[in-house]
Amino acid sequence: MSEAAAHPTFDIPDQPSIVIALNSGTRLTTHAHPQHQLSWVPDGVLTVETADSRWIVQRTRGLWVPGGVPHAVTPSPAGRMLSLYFEPPRCPIDWSVPTVVDATGLTGPLLTYLAELVDQDDRRAHALAVLWDVLQPMAVTMIPTTLPIDPYALRVALEIRRDPAQDKGLEAWGSLVGVSARTLTRRFRAETGVSFESWRTFERLNKALPLLAANQTVAAVARAVGYGTASAFIAAFKREIGTTPAAYFGRSDTDSELTSE
Repeated sequence: MSEAAAHPTFDIPDQPSIVIALNSGTRLTTHAHPQHQLSWVPDGVLTVETADSRWIVQRTRGLWVPGGVPHAVTPSPAGRMLSLYFEPPRCPIDWSVPTVVDATGLTGPLLTYLAELVDQDDRRAHALAVLWDVLQPMAVTMIPTTLPIDPYALRVALEIRRDPAQDKGLEAWGSLVGVSARTLTRRFRAETGVSFESWRTFERLNKALPLLAANQTVAAVARAVGYGTASAFIAAFKREIGTTPAAYFGRSDTDSELTSE
């Protein structure tokens, strides 16, 4: 069975747009639909996951999900999610993978305007022509979320995913699950493509992204994901993602709310 066939598929041809209130207690489990989807949150934060990647959607960036791609959606405590849907044969965009788009400038207001157009085909067509002109992909480094298959390594991985702030080393994890540190090292490398230390760093950064997007300080986020100082967290973030947390979210590096320890 293919990955797409393993998940529910919803056909939504008669709903060109949906605007919903976000609720932190509600998660839309993995599903797919034949229509392309462009999601944005004028308020709040949205986490979108596929089998091997995770994206943060917030006011300055949206996410294009091609039709047929299985994905899950997890909202932040409060806000609004705005999604537009497009039939592939009538859409000029042919991005084959989920793509982060710049939602600053005209894009955000255009998405809001389009979501409000109901049974106004002419006005919608004109607005869409402008959207296709201004919609720009953003160069965003992806953080992998691949899990190991080996049951011992998987048990460790799931426990770290539950709480990435844990600071156990490989010896302690090996003792906990009943295998050697050397075995865990080999399994993580062979089945995720990276070392155990790198995999744990990725999980910490994945946990950190929605917290940062919700405007928590770097110092608070660093502590929440297992770093002793904001500077250590910023260094890991920059090493793996290529920029600072503030720059990633389009904020000033001098912003005291982001850089204070």
